[in-house]
Amino acid sequence: MERKKMSTRTMVTGALLTALVVVLQFVSMSIRTGTFSITLSLVPIVIGAVICGKGMGAWLGFTFGVTVLATGDAAPFMAVNVFGTILTVLLKGTACGFVSGLVYEVIKKIFCKNKSTSYVGAIISAIACPVTNTGVFLLGCLAFFMETLAQWGAGLGFGSNVGKYMIVGLVGTNFLIEMAVIIVFAPAIVRIIKVAFKK
Repeated sequence: MERKKMSTRTMVTGALLTALVVVLQFVSMSIRTGTFSITLSLVPIVIGAVICGKGMGAWLGFTFGVTVLATGDAAPFMAVNVFGTILTVLLKGTACGFVSGLVYEVIKKIFCKNKSTSYVGAIISAIACPVTNTGVFLLGCLAFFMETLAQWGAGLGFGSNVGKYMIVGLVGTNFLIEMAVIIVFAPAIVRIIKVAFKK
């Protein structure tokens, strides 16, 4: 009976977080630094990954990827390579949710299940999410868009230093803002939800 109750709770939590991922991605379209929007959707992805597990994290990340494609946020890359864009966007979203849940699971297994370990695990999972998201994005750029990025970087004054353009010009500010937002909000919300679930 308890197992069924947890399954229902997981499904409801997952449905709510899925809707939140979509809404936040559309809202974040208006929050931009440079070419791309700031990704607020990583917060519910981490929450789902920590509360419901790596499978839910992967689903929420996949939903995030589909929404990025639907909003047109990947349009500059889509104009260059459709397959490479779709693969990179879906893979980075799915991977960031899965890795976030996996990191939390490993921390929980290694250390005892007390409140401080749970909170620290949520923080480390929150860090893992944007690192994975940005890391897979950069790998996708290396695989599919190097020639285009070299042109974009040269046009913005980076000369022939494509690596510097990718880190500083393409993802730098977005990554730092996303990391700050997710570290502040995701662990705190996870703690509130876990306390509420115990009541």
